[in-house]
Amino acid sequence: MRVLLLGATGLIGSAVAARLAGAGHDVTGVARHIDTLARRVPVAGWLRIDLREATRPQDWLPHLAGIDAVVNCAGVLQDNLRDSTARVHRDAPSALWAACREAGVGRIVQVSAIGVDRAAPTLFSRTKNEGDSALEASGLDWVILRPSVVVGRPAYGGTALIRALAALPLVPRFPEAGPADVVMLDDVAETVLRLLAPGVASHVALELAGPERLAFADIVAAFRRWLGWPPAREIAVPGFLLAAAWRAGDLLAWLGWRPPIRSTARREIARGAIGVGAIGVGAAWREATGIVPQRLADALAASPATVQERWFARLYLLKPVALGAFALFWLVTGLISLGPGRDEAIRMMEATAAARWAGPTVIGGALFDVAMGLALMVRRTVRPALVTAVFATLAYLVAGTWLMPSLWADPLGPLMKVVPILALNLLCLAILDDR
Repeated sequence: MRVLLLGATGLIGSAVAARLAGAGHDVTGVARHIDTLARRVPVAGWLRIDLREATRPQDWLPHLAGIDAVVNCAGVLQDNLRDSTARVHRDAPSALWAACREAGVGRIVQVSAIGVDRAAPTLFSRTKNEGDSALEASGLDWVILRPSVVVGRPAYGGTALIRALAALPLVPRFPEAGPADVVMLDDVAETVLRLLAPGVASHVALELAGPERLAFADIVAAFRRWLGWPPAREIAVPGFLLAAAWRAGDLLAWLGWRPPIRSTARREIARGAIGVGAIGVGAAWREATGIVPQRLADALAASPATVQERWFARLYLLKPVALGAFALFWLVTGLISLGPGRDEAIRMMEATAAARWAGPTVIGGALFDVAMGLALMVRRTVRPALVTAVFATLAYLVAGTWLMPSLWADPLGPLMKVVPILALNLLCLAILDDR
């Protein structure tokens, strides 16, 4: 079949793309950014489409010629300058359903989220359910999949956070977290594949709930065992610190980052992610596909963790610390040179071969440092800022050596300290990718 796959670079979408391509389907991936991740996803072709702007049927019709099925794995957690839950979950899919009806697309598989038809505490849940309802009313041949918390070998967002928490010697307790019927990523991808076969279930919403109900702490503990670390002690975190963390996540989201700790995540975690009825629900899923869902411990045991997973778990929470510290370094350095340290900096410059330009050099360098600090805080500009910082750091090292070589003998090591700063810069560049 020729399949149009939305959200093909996401956690679920990339796994679905690999599974469909491996089974011989001709997959065209749809993503907002076709970057290095897209080059790693094995699809036949790509369409660069921003779902926030594709809210009319005519935006989709040119891309549906010859398409046999559409699989929608696109989703965003929360509204910010880059994301719109209403447009991504409701408006763009509704326009796509209308276009599919006009183009005669034979099959739609919509990946939603468990429980959105029962409770909608957030815009994420409400708009997901609205997109599902639009599909149900479309007159198309459809299946809606509502998975619980999806975990697998890849990690992004909430699943990455779970691994990071598992790496801590003291694991913070989340008292509000509800239970989850964890489902494995491989089972979700296999489900999509089987539902594209002729004669399978149609006009049905299937809850993809795993065979066991786990508390949040149990999930973290399972990953800690998988990563090879002994059990960790749980600690209670004061409520005001947790509240501050959620708000900090919201602020970072408006700067273009996508932290897993945000106010929407807090409400969704509190709701839990469980199927209707008793533990092990999902008879309709098994009947429709023949899939027997895996237990989390069994799936993890079948693929032992490597040193790469251990590195990732340890580095995940250190990444924002490193980037934040580096941004603060540039920003504070610039502010000091503009404020209390300006006269001293000018005096030092006047004792060098660049005395004639001492004032403008100090002010210009300080403004550059402030601009670098601000650029390092914004997701869109952080990579070019880090690259610029490498060359700027090397330039500072060369200029300092030329103008004031005596700084190499200074007991405080002002030039020697440039070396670890450069190392931190390169480390931030190395771990910058989100997925």
